[in-house]
Amino acid sequence: MMRISFSEGYNKCFGCGQANPIGLKLRFHQEDGKAVADFIPGEFHQGWEGILHGGVMSAALDEAIGYAAWYQGAKTVTAKMEIRFKRPVPIGRKLRLSAEVVKKRRKLLTAKAVATFEDGAVAAEALATLWVIEGDELPD
Repeated sequence: MMRISFSEGYNKCFGCGQANPIGLKLRFHQEDGKAVADFIPGEFHQGWEGILHGGVMSAALDEAIGYAAWYQGAKTVTAKMEIRFKRPVPIGRKLRLSAEVVKKRRKLLTAKAVATFEDGAVAAEALATLWVIEGDELPD
């Protein structure tokens, strides 16, 4: 399993950096071939009062997708991402983020992510195309 070395500057990452005072502080692990993390939105993550801001949800899904690629051995950046918001997310309500790579094409990956509530209801989902920016081209 690949691990991100926080001593190499990742500790300030908005999504996963534990030393970023305004970051999401997500902690991902691999589970059944997917990148998985729990996220409980706080008061500073809201748009409308009491509701998670869509941009913050987008950032969380993007981070999950990035970790899915990382666990496949690729350092990537997002080229394109489409998000479908299914339900408003109340502040303080726990979400499970899960993402996986679904297609590999030389220097491009396709990955999908989903944010679900504890009862399994989908809050949001994303489909993204990623550029591989470091390492060899991935096998198809």
